[in-house]
Amino acid sequence: MIRLNKKQKITIFRITISSVLLVTALLLSDEIARIIFYIASYLVIGYEVLLKSFRNILHGDVFDENFLMSIATIGAFAIKEYPEAVAVMLFYETGEFFQEYAVEKSRKSITDLMDIRPDHANVVSEDGITLVNPEKVKVGDIILVKPGERVPLDGIVIEGESALDMSSLTGESLPVDIKLSDTVLSGSINIYGMFKLQVEKPYEESTVAKILELVENTSSKKAKTERIITRFSRFYTPIVVISAVILAVVPPLVLGYSWKDWIYRALVFLVVSCPCALVLSVPLSFFSALGAASKNGILVKGGSYLEALAKTKAVIFDKTGTLTKGIFKVTAIHPERLSSYELLEIAAAAESYSDHPISKSLQQEYMEQIEKSRISEIREIAGHGIKAVIDGRRVSVGNEKLMEMDSVKWNHCDLEGTIVHVAVEDEYMGHIIISDEIKKDASKSVKELEKIGITDISMLTGDSKSAAYHIASQAGIKKVAYSLLPHEKTDYVLKKLDSMKDKEKLVFVGDGINDAPVLAGADIGVSMGLLGSQSAIEASDAVIMDDLPSKVPLLIRLSKKTMRIAKQNMAFAISVKLIVLIAGAAGLASLWSAVFADVGVSLIAVLNAIRLLRKNI
Repeated sequence: MIRLNKKQKITIFRITISSVLLVTALLLSDEIARIIFYIASYLVIGYEVLLKSFRNILHGDVFDENFLMSIATIGAFAIKEYPEAVAVMLFYETGEFFQEYAVEKSRKSITDLMDIRPDHANVVSEDGITLVNPEKVKVGDIILVKPGERVPLDGIVIEGESALDMSSLTGESLPVDIKLSDTVLSGSINIYGMFKLQVEKPYEESTVAKILELVENTSSKKAKTERIITRFSRFYTPIVVISAVILAVVPPLVLGYSWKDWIYRALVFLVVSCPCALVLSVPLSFFSALGAASKNGILVKGGSYLEALAKTKAVIFDKTGTLTKGIFKVTAIHPERLSSYELLEIAAAAESYSDHPISKSLQQEYMEQIEKSRISEIREIAGHGIKAVIDGRRVSVGNEKLMEMDSVKWNHCDLEGTIVHVAVEDEYMGHIIISDEIKKDASKSVKELEKIGITDISMLTGDSKSAAYHIASQAGIKKVAYSLLPHEKTDYVLKKLDSMKDKEKLVFVGDGINDAPVLAGADIGVSMGLLGSQSAIEASDAVIMDDLPSKVPLLIRLSKKTMRIAKQNMAFAISVKLIVLIAGAAGLASLWSAVFADVGVSLIAVLNAIRLLRKNI
C-alpha cells in the first residue's frame, strides 16, 4: 500500500469540496447563486490547471493538455454550459489523481531497490567495533553484521552462521542460509544470526553499488515506441487546436450555422483530443515492466532492450557459470609416469597464480600450501592453459590445444568432464578430470524457451567435446559449439547474427570475463549478476541477480507482454478518440463523452499497463 503524500491529500480535499459545491449549485433555484457556486466549484478544482496553462504560455510552451482543458472549460462557461464546464474539470483532475497514484505504484517497485543502500559498516579492529561509511571500508577489513542489519559490502564469512533475506537482490522470498566460507552479497538483510565478514571488494565494486548504478540509469535508454509517442505529441496538439478553431469558426461564418452549437462541438473536439492516454500509458507500460523485472531479480538497463527482447528468435548460452554452477571438483586423476599426488602437485602449482574456477578446484584438491618461490616464468594462454617453470623444469598444464602447441602426444579420454593435461619438458605426464554440476533449472529454461516459440537454442564453451555434450544433453540443447577460444565465441555469434533476418534478435547469456565481448556483440546480452564478472555485467543489457537461467524465458515473456500491452493501449486510445472526435464534430457527442474519451481512456490504459507489475509473468 502506497501512502498518500501531501499533494495527493490536498487533491482529494479539492475534489471533495468541488463536488459538494457542484451538487449544491445543481440543487439551487436562484440563477445568480447557481452561477456563483459553479464558478467556486470550478476554481477550487481547476485553479492548478489554469495556473499551469498560464505559466506554460509565458514560457512559450502553449500546446499541452493544461491549455486544452483550460480553453475547453472556459469556452463551456462562455456558452453557458456551466455544469459541463465544472464536471469536465472535476473528472479530469480525478482521473489525473488516479493516474498519478498508479504511476507511483509502478515507480515504487523500482525505487524500493534504492533502499538497499547500507547506512554503515561495523568494522572490527583491535580497539573494538567502529561505525564506518561503507565507501571508506578497505578490502581485507573485518566487518560484523548484526541481526536485522543490511550487509554493507561483499565478503566471505569467517565467523558465525545466519540466514539472509535476499529478496531485494534476487526476487527470491525464501531465506538463504549462510555458513563459514560462504560468499555474502551486499544489500541482503541478516535475519537472525550475527556473523563476521572479510571484505572482498571495495564499495564501488560491490553488488549494491552495481545495482544502484543500474537502477539510476534504467530510464536513460527509451524504447523506440516511447520515442515515437513523445515526438507524436509535439506536433499532434497544435494540429488539434487549429482544427478546433476551424471547426468553431468556419461553419458559422461560411454556412451560417449556430455559433453556440459549433463552438460546443469544437470544445468537445478539444477535450477528447488530449493525448494523455498515449503520452502516459506507453512509457508507463515499459516502466511497469522494468519494475516487474526488478521484482523477479532481473535488472534491465532500459526500455529499448525490453522492446528488442520481444523480437528474440535465437538464444545462445555460455556453459560454465551460466548453465552450470561453475563449482569445479576433481573427480579423477590419471597419471602416466608420476604418482597421482605428484601429478596433482604440478598442476596445482602451475595454476596457483590463476583465479580461474578450474585453477581453484586444483588448489582445493591439493590442499597443501604451495611454495611460490618454486614457480617462475608463468604465462597464461587464453583458451589453452598455463605454461610455467617449476623447480627448473618447463611445465604445461591445460587442454588439448596446449598439448598440440607443444607437440606433446596425449592420451584421449572419454570420461565426462573437463580434462586438464599435464606435460613436463614436453613429455606427457597424465591428465586430471574436473567436473562441473549443471544448474537445477537449466533444463527448465530450455523447455520454457521452446514453449514461447524460441527453438533456435545453442550452447558455446571452451571446454572439451565430451564435457560440452554432457551438459548440453542434460539441459536439452542440441546445438553445441565446443573448444572455442574467446574470439571464436564472438565469431560464432557474429556469424549467427549475419544469418538472421533484420527484425530478428539474438540473445547471448553468459557470466565470465571472456564473455564480455560476446555480450556486447549480441543484440541483447544477459549476464549472471551473482557470480558474474564485473566486465560481463557492464557489457550486458540485462543482469540476472540470482544466476538462474530460467529467468531468461521469464524476461522474454515479460518483454512480449509489455509490447502487447503498449500496442493495446495505443490502439484503444486512438480508436476511442477517433470515434468520439468524429461524433463530436458531427454533433453526436457531448463534453461528458469527451471526458470519458480523455480521462477515462487514460485511466483504463494506465490500469492495463500496471498489470505488468504482477510478479508472476
